[in-house]
Amino acid sequence: MPIMTRTLRGLPPILLGVMAACSPAAEPRGSAAAAPPPAVAATPVEGPRLSFPLACVIGQTCEVQNRVDIDPGPGAQDYRCGTETYDAHNGADIRLLDMAAQRRGVEVLAAAAGRVSRLRDGVADISVKAAGAPPVAGQECGNGVVIDHGDGWETQYCHLARGSVVVKQGDTVVAGQPIARVGLSGNTEYPHLHLTVRKAGAVIDPFRPTPTSARCDATSDGVGLWEASAAKAVTYKAGAVLNVGFAAGPVTMDAVEAGGVAAPMTDGPALLAYVRAINLAGGDVQSLSLAGPDGAVLAHTTLPALERSKAQYLLYTGKRTPAAGWPGGRYVATYTVARGGVVVLKRAFELAL
Repeated sequence: MPIMTRTLRGLPPILLGVMAACSPAAEPRGSAAAAPPPAVAATPVEGPRLSFPLACVIGQTCEVQNRVDIDPGPGAQDYRCGTETYDAHNGADIRLLDMAAQRRGVEVLAAAAGRVSRLRDGVADISVKAAGAPPVAGQECGNGVVIDHGDGWETQYCHLARGSVVVKQGDTVVAGQPIARVGLSGNTEYPHLHLTVRKAGAVIDPFRPTPTSARCDATSDGVGLWEASAAKAVTYKAGAVLNVGFAAGPVTMDAVEAGGVAAPMTDGPALLAYVRAINLAGGDVQSLSLAGPDGAVLAHTTLPALERSKAQYLLYTGKRTPAAGWPGGRYVATYTVARGGVVVLKRAFELAL
């Protein structure tokens, strides 16, 4: 992902920064199968009901980053006619908040009962962006497990942590059973589970397993093959907030991804609030404000409307520390995303100094 940055240099003394990094939604941000994926199934299907495949909570400890690309050509489009996908993406990517969460360990769960037909372990956990990262050709899935559910149905689980696979080929599993942990193996830049569903070798979109001739549907409920509780968890959103926090200076995408950005102090060089959001749409207008203990706004930024969809976007705003330091109390930051003049995403967070 290309990174664009603005530093302190040349900025007014009261404003530290407004935009730290972004990445276009069309760029590779997750995973792909080892071979070009087959076309999404062309006939209506009725398959196994899928439970949520991760031991995390959508909106709190994980988010859906990408969905199946249903566009048969070089473009990319998800089942809701949106951009939560990229060209030839053949599954659902469920993303952890950062590498700190991955290091703590998050279990991958069998989405339905079946038999383990194939697996791989031993691939290193390393971002494909990292210096010296080994090639992933032929191992794009990284460490993975394939479960056969019968009648031609199977699910594939990719980017598992090395050494974490706890099932063996031939094992019988039940829905919700732990099979491994989320890792960073294969073709990935961030910790997530890539789940692919297939019927007789053809990719099935678990959100909307309908004929490709029907194309996308902006009103689709996305229930698809998901059981009720899982369908609620993976509901389509108008973007999502992945990370929020406060810092003593400009924040980078890499630092947020690593986890554990140091919080500011009363006498630090500055006080900033930051937000990393995902799956923003072209035309979205982002705003971020920071208010002090007395309610007065210390810093506020509203960015121009996005020219195109963004897979992720890191925004920060703040103020240099006054000579006397920051007074003790509660500092509140508020982030909003407006789409078509209507606020579709809002998040408030606070810091006690």
